[in-house]
Amino acid sequence: MPEKVFLNDILVDVDKACVSVRDSGLLYGAGLFETMRSCNGVVFCLNDHIDRLFFSAAALSLNISYDKKYITEAIYKVLEANKLAEGRLRLTVTNGPMAGADEQRRCTLLITATKLVPYPDEYYKKGVLVVLCPFRQNPTEPTCGHKTTSYYPRMIALSRAHHKRAAEALWFTVDNRLAEGCVSNVFLVKDSILYTPPIGTPVLAGVARKAVCQIALKNSIKLVEKDLYIDDVLAADEIFLTNVIMQIMPVSGVEKHTVGDGKVGPMTKRLEKSFDESIIENCKPKKT
Repeated sequence: MPEKVFLNDILVDVDKACVSVRDSGLLYGAGLFETMRSCNGVVFCLNDHIDRLFFSAAALSLNISYDKKYITEAIYKVLEANKLAEGRLRLTVTNGPMAGADEQRRCTLLITATKLVPYPDEYYKKGVLVVLCPFRQNPTEPTCGHKTTSYYPRMIALSRAHHKRAAEALWFTVDNRLAEGCVSNVFLVKDSILYTPPIGTPVLAGVARKAVCQIALKNSIKLVEKDLYIDDVLAADEIFLTNVIMQIMPVSGVEKHTVGDGKVGPMTKRLEKSFDESIIENCKPKKT
């Protein structure tokens, strides 16, 4: 059975899905996207993803022609059409085709779903290597902190990290504050206190990041959101990365520096377990 995608208003075979050559997402990167996961046929923290999408659309003056209910229903249509319980989904919205003077612009909505392929178990057992990104994040850049389709700088940095046999690259701001990974948020642990850069750095308001913050609050783990620098990274007892696909990814090394004792730390293990539990709780099968 060919893979089905949802494009604008209909489900269509993936090899028959087409967008306009005048689409502003294709021509100018004028778009937003969300990467999501499903478990038991239920999308993890779906409302958080959709709320973030609409928040960024308003902030960047990107017109979304559909409401949240329509998009939610479309996401589940794609999951069902592809018969996926454990899936990786991508929701992309662009500003649509460039409109003429007398035309009303309508957004392009694309939703895809494929089988979820997890990161290797070895990453979680031993931790991963990360490197320092040679590029810098500019807080005055208007799209900073939003998940736009202008993602090529992140892909370049991630590709360079992979060439160094690293799983991620850590971005810093132009004034040398720790920001995030190419595709992840970052947390440090020092003296049993959890630290992460504040949203206003700015960093992407990650859905997994939010889940970790909620888990910390629920479990009386002290969480501090503050400006962090390279010295904080190198002094950390533990470091881990988050996104909804990797969940909580332990970091064992930063460049040639070993994090802590080089093993997955107790706080990271504790939060990994709690995050797994939160997915199970959030993704209880729908009653029929």
